[in-house]
Amino acid sequence: MPNSFQPQRCIASHIAGLPRSGIREFFDIVQSQKEVISLGVGEPDFVTPWHIREAAIYALERGQTGYTSNLGLLKLREAIAAHLEKHFHVGYNPKTQILIAVGVSEALDLALRAILNPGDEVLYHEPCYVSYSPSVVMAHGVAVPVACKAENNFSVTAEAIEKAVTPRTKALMLNFPTNPTGGTMTRAELLKIAEVVQRHNLLVITDEIYSELTFEGEHVSIASLPGMIERTIFLHGFSKAYAMTGFRIGYACGPAELIEAMMTIHQYSMLCASIISQEAALEAIQRGTPDTVEMREQYKLRRNFIVKAFNEMGLTCHLPRGSFYAFPCIRSTGLSSKDFAFRLLQEEKVACVPGGAFGASGEGYLRCCFATSLEQIQVATERMARFVERVKQKG
Repeated sequence: MPNSFQPQRCIASHIAGLPRSGIREFFDIVQSQKEVISLGVGEPDFVTPWHIREAAIYALERGQTGYTSNLGLLKLREAIAAHLEKHFHVGYNPKTQILIAVGVSEALDLALRAILNPGDEVLYHEPCYVSYSPSVVMAHGVAVPVACKAENNFSVTAEAIEKAVTPRTKALMLNFPTNPTGGTMTRAELLKIAEVVQRHNLLVITDEIYSELTFEGEHVSIASLPGMIERTIFLHGFSKAYAMTGFRIGYACGPAELIEAMMTIHQYSMLCASIISQEAALEAIQRGTPDTVEMREQYKLRRNFIVKAFNEMGLTCHLPRGSFYAFPCIRSTGLSSKDFAFRLLQEEKVACVPGGAFGASGEGYLRCCFATSLEQIQVATERMARFVERVKQKG
């Protein structure tokens, strides 16, 4: 008799050890609840502006339904190059140094798979987006967290990065403004990090998907600093600034040799991004600036309201300078992040993400997305204040 087949034995060991996303795990439970106000999913509540949707419709009407170059539409890459030169002060050759990907998530995966040998270490700051560490592991690298602290407004310091560098360190991943904290970096801070990176001959992967949603001060890309463009893979996309999450369009820019390596992987996996989405992205980057400014101002109003509400209810919360997330500290309640989030959902029908989902450094905090209406935020914070008072009274 043949042995019974056990599918789980076929799963690669480096995949079997990965946990489920803390965000998705939590929202599987949220979806089973009724009348929940969600401050959880990191997605704009704005509909993609009409002129961008119209560009996608028009592309369909013109019969634009085929493949594009593996690198993406040249006219889109040219528009991206012009945009980055104007707004980020970095120059890329659109023919060899820009790759259009299926969202920034694919661009990050391509970058890591292109550069990592088994055992290579990648530093990343934490709390961070849930996919960073697993993405390194899936590329057979070793993910090394560098903690960010509330007293530094969740920016990362050059000193902390340097302490984490070892002979096996190959790259540093940055994401500013940051999901989940809303932390940003100043030019002075980035210059110190650039000096560490150059001294240790590291590569930088910088994810700047929230850059247009910077509320105070200038957004500075580390790629724009002296000596950094040749050692940086710059990642960006259209999901957040233009409310285009479902279009799944991102891009990577960097030295031609690295982009070529990434394209090699891309051509054997995704082949190319959707031509319809690329046509919509072209419209967004050429004409979408007023939309971005209007959305950013709405997010800023909501940010000011929710942060004030958290501090008034006794949950210390720094003022995020970018993104659309607030990251209040819930340690004063005596509850863990997970217990707080689950009880808040069960007792008050408000969904937020436990800070521990974003790494060990996020424990004791809660990620609250304010990309929802001000009216909903007001009701949600009233319910949260009631919950916090009840928890503290019970001691």
